[in-house]
Amino acid sequence: MNRERPDLAELTSFAAIAAYQSFRKAADELRVSPSTLSHTMRALETRLGVRLLHRTTRSVATTEAGRALLARIQPLLRDLDSALGDVDAFRSGPRGTLRINTSLIGARVLLQMAVPTFLARYPEMHVDLVTEGRLVDIVAEGFDAGVRLAESVPQDMIAVAFGGETRFVAVAAPRYLKERGLPRTPADLHRHACIRYRTRSGKIYRWEFERRGRSETVDVHGPLTLDDDGLMVQAAIDGVGIAFVPERAADAALRARKLTVVLDEWCPRFPGLCLYYPGHRQVPAGLRAFIDVLKEEARRARETSSAP
Repeated sequence: MNRERPDLAELTSFAAIAAYQSFRKAADELRVSPSTLSHTMRALETRLGVRLLHRTTRSVATTEAGRALLARIQPLLRDLDSALGDVDAFRSGPRGTLRINTSLIGARVLLQMAVPTFLARYPEMHVDLVTEGRLVDIVAEGFDAGVRLAESVPQDMIAVAFGGETRFVAVAAPRYLKERGLPRTPADLHRHACIRYRTRSGKIYRWEFERRGRSETVDVHGPLTLDDDGLMVQAAIDGVGIAFVPERAADAALRARKLTVVLDEWCPRFPGLCLYYPGHRQVPAGLRAFIDVLKEEARRARETSSAP
C-alpha cells in the first residue's frame, strides 16, 4: 500500500519534538504554537499509519518506530542544513553555530591560535567548544568537528594538523626532587610518589616512555589519582609527587620554574593535535572558514618560529 510521502515541515517538527522531548520547547524553536505542532504530528502519524510519540501530560518520548525514523532522518536534516548554509554563505558569509568536541588542552590551543581571529572575521558565527575529555562519535552526537591527538583520530575522518609536535613529560617541583632525588630511568619511578591519571573509562593510565627505539611502560603508584591535567600540574607544583602530563599543560609552570622535567630523554615528541571531521559529508561553510583560519595561523606560527 502506497502512502503519501510526509513533507519536510512534518519531519522537521517530529525531529524537534524528539530532540527537546517537549511540544512547548519544540514549538518555541520552530516559532509555531504548541497546538499547531500537535496538529502537525497527528497528521504525520496518520499519514504514516504508525505512532511515533508517546505523550502524557508531563512527558513526551519516541516510540520504537519513532526512534527508527529519527535515526534515519537526522543525518538527512543535518546535511540539508549544511547545504542551505553553504548557499547562504554565498550571500552573506558563514553564520550559525560551529560545535567542536575537544580536550581541554585542544580548546586552549584553539583559543590561542584561531578562535579570536575567526570570530572577528565572521561576526555572525558562534563557536561552541565542548571539553568533555572523552572520545565521542562526533557525527552521532551532532558535532561539526573534533580535536584530538593525531593517533586518536578515527581513520574515516579528514584530519587537519595544528599546533606542531607535542609530547608527554614527567614533571616535579624542585623542592620535591631535592627531598626525593632525581629518577634516572623509568624504573626509578617505582621509588617515587607519582600522581596517577584516571581515564574516562575508569582505568589508571600506565606511563609510556621511549628512548632510542626502546619502549618502557610503568604502572606507577602514589598518594593521589586525578582525571584532569591541570589538577595534576597543580598537585606537582604543590610537591605531591611526579606527574606525567602533556607538555602544553605544564608549559607555564615550566617557564616559571615551578616544575622541572625529569627523564627528559625518555619523553620523545610525536605528531600533535588535529581538527577532524567526516570526509563523506558536505563541509558546512562555518567549518570550512574555521579550517582556513586555523591553517593561516598555523602557517604564520611556523614562519615566525623559523625566522632568524
